[in-house]
Amino acid sequence: MRSAVLAVPTLEDLVSAAVAAPSIHNTQPWRFRLDPDTVTLEIRAAADRGLRHIDPTGRALHLSVGCAVLNLRVAVAHFGREPVTRLLPRPDEPDLLATVRLGGTTASSTPHLYDALWRRRSSRFPYSERPLPTAVLAELAEAAHAEGALLSRPGPAETDRLLQLTREAEHRNTADPDRAAESRRWVHEPNDAALGMPPGTLGPQDFRDRIPMRDFGAHRHPAVLAARPFETRPALMVLSTGHDRRADWLRAGQALERVLLVATAHGVRASLLHQALEWPDLRDQLGQAPDDRRAHAQMVLRLGYGPEGPPSPRRTAEQALAEEPSAAR
Repeated sequence: MRSAVLAVPTLEDLVSAAVAAPSIHNTQPWRFRLDPDTVTLEIRAAADRGLRHIDPTGRALHLSVGCAVLNLRVAVAHFGREPVTRLLPRPDEPDLLATVRLGGTTASSTPHLYDALWRRRSSRFPYSERPLPTAVLAELAEAAHAEGALLSRPGPAETDRLLQLTREAEHRNTADPDRAAESRRWVHEPNDAALGMPPGTLGPQDFRDRIPMRDFGAHRHPAVLAARPFETRPALMVLSTGHDRRADWLRAGQALERVLLVATAHGVRASLLHQALEWPDLRDQLGQAPDDRRAHAQMVLRLGYGPEGPPSPRRTAEQALAEEPSAAR
């Protein structure tokens, strides 16, 4: 199958869809390359955009790339082709995290997800007290299961415990000078690099101090931050996998993005409470119960009904395809 099968505008649409995925601190830690002989898109890690202090193992980088892989799969199916996906296909090339080959023709079964991927945004703002319908919660769990992950809804006591772990992690992040400086570097007004987080996307803090929203600016004095009352009973969900290897991180990213797209299609907003996952001792406590070690937590999601979050910048398909490792930020 030759590259003539894939027109340049289609290639750019596919990569743009992948780049629309969420990533930790909007680092967009991916690079794309088309193999014209097999009509396969390679997704490589942009390790120089990794967060050395916040994400030393690269777990969050892999989750971010997994989100992009899911978007790419949805987009390939939208254009009537079967996305043939391989994770970590070449052990001798550890930066090659996934490949997606355009297989034979097929009818897309997820048009609502393709529409949602362009509209999905993190919303770090207060949500209403309106509960999520049981049917929506079930569909979100099914979305995670379809990608080999588990999405669980903690009860009230467990929710309080998760919030306390997140609060402890947020205090540590703010107090750690290396992590604080690393976080601050990614908060700035949009520029030509189209990376990082504009201040307007960050949202306020919880006036009641119940929900520990991340302070991306890592201010040591919370009183300087804008604050508003958030929902009194936040709807949290924990995404986990049975194992904790690099391939599991990539699967978790795909599951996370499928959950986020299904939520978006239902008008449900989402923000990610990742802080406790950045500290090994706290992450170990994010299971269903303090002594549960069978599942490995990969993300804590906060879901609800509220305002749409403002957009963060995204690199163009041309930038993502043309970028070489030495040219990355």
